[in-house]
Amino acid sequence: MSELITAELVDLDLSAATKDAAARSLAERMVAADRVTDLDGFLADVAAREAQMPTGLDGGIGIPHCRSEHVSAPTLAFGRSAAGIDFGAADGPADLIFLIAAPAGADDDHLTILSALARRLMDPEFTAALRAGTDPGAVAALIRGEEPTENPDPDPEPEPESESESESEEDDATAAAAAPFRIVAVTSCPTGIAHTYMAAESLAAAGRAEGVEVTVETQGSAGFKKLDPAVVAAADAVIWAHDVEVREKGRFRGKPLVDVGVKAGINRPAELIAEARRKAERGEIAAVSEDGGSTDSGDGDGGGSGADHAHFGVRLRTYLMSGVSYMVPFVAAGGLLIALSFAIGGYEIASAKSVADHFVWGEADSWAALLNQIGSAAFAFLVPVLAGYIAYGMADRPALVPGFVGGAIALTVNAGFLGGLVAGLLAGAVVMAIQRVPVHATLRGIMPVLVIPLIASAVVGFLMFIVVGKPIASLQNALTDWLNGLSGSNAVILGVVLGLMMCFDMGGPLNKVAYAFAVGGLADPTDGSLKVMAAVMAAGMVPPLAMALATTVRKKLFTKTERENGRAAWVLGASFITEGAIPFAAADPLRVIPSVMAGGAVTGALSMAFGATLRAPHGGVFVVPLIGQPFLYLLAIAAGTLVATALVVLLKGVRRTASDPAGEAEATGSDDSRVTVAA
Repeated sequence: MSELITAELVDLDLSAATKDAAARSLAERMVAADRVTDLDGFLADVAAREAQMPTGLDGGIGIPHCRSEHVSAPTLAFGRSAAGIDFGAADGPADLIFLIAAPAGADDDHLTILSALARRLMDPEFTAALRAGTDPGAVAALIRGEEPTENPDPDPEPEPESESESESEEDDATAAAAAPFRIVAVTSCPTGIAHTYMAAESLAAAGRAEGVEVTVETQGSAGFKKLDPAVVAAADAVIWAHDVEVREKGRFRGKPLVDVGVKAGINRPAELIAEARRKAERGEIAAVSEDGGSTDSGDGDGGGSGADHAHFGVRLRTYLMSGVSYMVPFVAAGGLLIALSFAIGGYEIASAKSVADHFVWGEADSWAALLNQIGSAAFAFLVPVLAGYIAYGMADRPALVPGFVGGAIALTVNAGFLGGLVAGLLAGAVVMAIQRVPVHATLRGIMPVLVIPLIASAVVGFLMFIVVGKPIASLQNALTDWLNGLSGSNAVILGVVLGLMMCFDMGGPLNKVAYAFAVGGLADPTDGSLKVMAAVMAAGMVPPLAMALATTVRKKLFTKTERENGRAAWVLGASFITEGAIPFAAADPLRVIPSVMAGGAVTGALSMAFGATLRAPHGGVFVVPLIGQPFLYLLAIAAGTLVATALVVLLKGVRRTASDPAGEAEATGSDDSRVTVAA
């Protein structure tokens, strides 16, 4: 670990008051050490990781971490806080803070070393030494694993064994002869750097204390080495401590299963082992498919893959978001290529002859037609990809084929975007039903690659062609007609709703639902669907632009960190990256979120009222030439931004006045906090 941490990356008197300020203070040391190339970009990646799940651990430890393209070399910075910093741990603030930075393409060796640190954090002696250290260099050496060991007599003479010691060894041998209770475990977290390995070490240590043989497979960023099939076969129970999907789940079929989140594996491993033993004693066998999920209810610790433990509404949202996330790259690539073709050759280029039959190298129209036809080919995958990956989110790889087939049929029967949603859900449900049917062991090997895709595709095809396809097509046509007929107050109301959805969670589920609704209309564009796309993009630009403007006009209401984030938010907002406002919303949600929602509603309403249209699914101000009514469109964005800015400044000003009646509070410009002086 000699290259990961040095004395310059150790701060034994970390004075930050918040986790964001702590991350910034430690990250600045990384920048000074030429380990991080873009401070704000790296901190945005840290904040995004923190938003997935708090990184505080019991025992006073905080481990903010991420993989980032702004990291030039795997790096670890350490800070010790006397006052403690809240990282979301159940037992209170953290005084030991590790900022772990891994490059986007970090090599396996360095990630393995980082995982070794994560394991050592489970050792009380290690953390006690960190709290007692007074020299940054010595602390860095301790973290690198270079602490001195005392061994004055390397070859001591063995003392004669006493009779009692011999008897004890005989007893141990007798106990060892009896087969211990065996558990195999899988740990994983979204980043795969820290929590993954800490949970593994915690489970292994608890197993040793309980006399249970625990073998752990860590599915981290450095990849994973599969457990020996013989070890899995001999196991009495299985524990999954994970926040991302367990890979190759079918290996654990037929075993008692405890399925929880990764933090449960860190914080209460002994309870999980005890629960695994109880399930084994009761003979509870989880229904794990060869490649799918489990029906084990776990212990409700918010864990597992996220969908396995939640009620139906949450699971449905997870399935739909899986499809949307895989569809978006096709939308971006295809939509922007089509938009660029229109910019070069005009809208009539969509009816050009195939470039395979007619292409002239020197003609701009030929190039425009080429771009249009490539983009159209990408767009043709939207509905099948949406359906395929909704099904994949429900039942894993065996559901891909029936999902894609159902999506293709949805296009064939003109059921469109809605048909793709239904086809994906049907395919996933059919595959899940087939997976529950017990089969002979000799057939299990061909089930996921032959039997399930064959039967499920036939069933989904029948349902889409004969049963539900035409009704959904009628509904899709009705929706299209309704969008085309929108005018006046109806259009404005829809714009308000879309604006509120885009700004409520800034890249979260509601935002993605509104965006998916808009891009679904681009597969078969009409005047109404183009207006919806314009309103959605305009509203999505408002939150970061509003926060950028607010930090410019009323700097004293924001910390230095927020002002720096505000400068980056100008570019993010202009590029239609709504997530640029997340740091502000996370720091002050009760004031920021209502403000930007109001601004987004104004922008969405004005965009629809002005009749602005958009054929590109992304791009922000960079695709303004492709927007119908461009000047009015920009006016709508400006109006919403001003409304959101005015509200957030007003609300923050009211809080400031209430906390400092004399008006003497001044922002210090420090990274730590906003200092107020009482009257």
